[in-house]
Amino acid sequence: MEEEILRILNKERRALGVHELETFMKLGTSDDLKELLKALNHLEIDTKIYRTKHGNYMLFEDSNSRVGILSVTSKGTGYVMQENGEEIKVYEEHLNGAVHKDKVIVNIIDKDKSPMLGDVIRIVERGVKQLVGTVYYKHGKIFVKPDDNKMAKSVRIDVNYHSNLVDGHKVIVKLLSPTKDVEYRGEIIKVIGHINDPGIDILSIMAKYNINDVFPDDVMKEVATIPEKVSEEDIAKRVKDPKQDLRNEIIFTIDGNDTKDIDDAISIKKLDNGHYQLGVHIADVSYYVKEDGALDKEAAIRGTSVYLADRVTPMLPHELSNGICSLNPNVDRFALSCIMEIDESGNVVDYDIFDSVIRSRIQMTYEKVNLILENDEVPEGYEEYVSSLKLMKELASILRRHKENKGYIDFEIEEAKIIVDEKGEAIDVQLRNRGTGEKLIEDFMIVANETVASHFYHMDYPLIYRVHGEPSEEKMTNFLHLVSVLGYRVHADMKKVTPKTIQSMLNELKDKKEYYILSSQMLRSMQKAVYDTTNIGHFGLASKIYCHFTSPIRRYPDLTVHRSIRKCLLNENVSLETINSWQSKLPALAEHSSERERASVDCEREVDDMKMAEYMLKHIGEEYKGIITGVMSFGFFVQLPNMIEGLVRIEDLKDDFYTYDESTFSLIGNRNKRGYRLGDEVEVIAKAASKEVHTIDFQLKKDFKNEKEKKK
Repeated sequence: MEEEILRILNKERRALGVHELETFMKLGTSDDLKELLKALNHLEIDTKIYRTKHGNYMLFEDSNSRVGILSVTSKGTGYVMQENGEEIKVYEEHLNGAVHKDKVIVNIIDKDKSPMLGDVIRIVERGVKQLVGTVYYKHGKIFVKPDDNKMAKSVRIDVNYHSNLVDGHKVIVKLLSPTKDVEYRGEIIKVIGHINDPGIDILSIMAKYNINDVFPDDVMKEVATIPEKVSEEDIAKRVKDPKQDLRNEIIFTIDGNDTKDIDDAISIKKLDNGHYQLGVHIADVSYYVKEDGALDKEAAIRGTSVYLADRVTPMLPHELSNGICSLNPNVDRFALSCIMEIDESGNVVDYDIFDSVIRSRIQMTYEKVNLILENDEVPEGYEEYVSSLKLMKELASILRRHKENKGYIDFEIEEAKIIVDEKGEAIDVQLRNRGTGEKLIEDFMIVANETVASHFYHMDYPLIYRVHGEPSEEKMTNFLHLVSVLGYRVHADMKKVTPKTIQSMLNELKDKKEYYILSSQMLRSMQKAVYDTTNIGHFGLASKIYCHFTSPIRRYPDLTVHRSIRKCLLNENVSLETINSWQSKLPALAEHSSERERASVDCEREVDDMKMAEYMLKHIGEEYKGIITGVMSFGFFVQLPNMIEGLVRIEDLKDDFYTYDESTFSLIGNRNKRGYRLGDEVEVIAKAASKEVHTIDFQLKKDFKNEKEKKK
């Protein structure tokens, strides 16, 4: 019936009353009318149709209303983002009870403005069901101040049920309903701890993104049934073919200094025909995590492990992630091995995927591997592996050239590493090293992921792919405008954007002083990589078929790929019913995994911002050199060499009155016409920092000193 209603409204293109719809649909009974009203109500809730003030119905797109997700600035102004990417501005007095992240219907009141202006007329769905905040008392009543300053409302808590709360408690609150413009009613569902307790700062941010550091009891009961080591009996059941027993092969792992959850191990040989035999051996998590068990369901909910400043919140309990599943050295471990024969040009000419038992010889670190591959220094204990490592470097160089020839885009984005003390406080911020060893592992994992994905794609078996769509023409045009504003020109055909197009543009800009800013801007112009059961390729990797196979300890989609291998590749008697059942489950798993990955990334970014602010609190008044990475109407952002970024506010520019020139992304002085633009190098003083709102303020060194002199 819903489809018929939409068909009629689409044909008529006007508002129709209930009785008119009855006539069009030739309905005659009271039951028909009930079904019609039910269908209309459902379509209205889904914002597919719009009900006018006279009670008539029209297609939502034909109305003067729009639907979207509300984002509220710290100053209270709202912006409603529609699915087509267009924004509608809503002033605070017209939000009508809507808050940050709500899905709302907006009535357009001025189409000629840019962006359009509107009023919120209905809240379709609350975007925030619960929030994290800090308890405070006022006039004997309990309130919670949300950590997110975009959630401007206070939350009032019933004092009768929470008499043990004190000022400064960090809590998770379930929102009940608004009581008035500045208040919500709420119910405390968890006390995280006190704001002054060590580690509560990170736990509070984790709670905001629904990241739990405790596993449920039923999960831990299941974990207790899993063995701590691989038994000879289990090996005998597994090894049906001698090729599966790889314990005598030279296999090892390469990871960071503090890595305890080791997913991948590698091996290499040079074949008589001049080709390379690369082995990528991945922890067989699916052997221990049984489908639909308590452990599996919890892993699916989490979706991913989360790596924060001083801790890891694992997808799987440590007994698995650091224990029986982790490819620790000198112990037997079950793996899924992908053995590839690769020619001198980087093509995979043959491969085999099978379940195996391995024994890693040594847990190498990137730092020591880089000493061998970059400095020709051999750390103690690595002597017998030097030839293997150098052969791996040789193959990695071939694979990287092969990827680059296809259009692989290396954005060369630098990342910060936050060093904390035993109390969890930030004591240093450094650049993460991305040396030869790191790139080597990246190259090997990519070719293994492509090989596994290609096998399933061509066999037409169900799989979760890692996909990355091509950027829009509009975003590429905006990027080219930024490049031209900075005084540069690149040659690119925007009508057909390929990975080669992006790669060529970045190569043309490589020698410019603003390269890292432009590379970051280009990355932001790209779509986000997600998980999907439909393969569209991976644009950034210039890969036609790609999946995540190599990190099942840390990512749930990888675990599902392992299950696909077990169901459809290793089980020769797989039925059509099994394939169909698996195929029906994967789309929801892919969507949820993408959502949890976004939450994880946002959480990691917010923790980094908070810890950087915490670090800078101890360095107020110190001088730094940095580069301008963003210019806004309210000031400009300056990034230091260690990736810490702070804002120079326009009111702190003392030598002139500056205005924002949107066409050139710069601030221009009214008198001296000298301005500040992207890429300018400046000297700044750390002026202020806030751990609570995760912000850092800089002031130009010359303005700071002039101000200091005046005060004298």
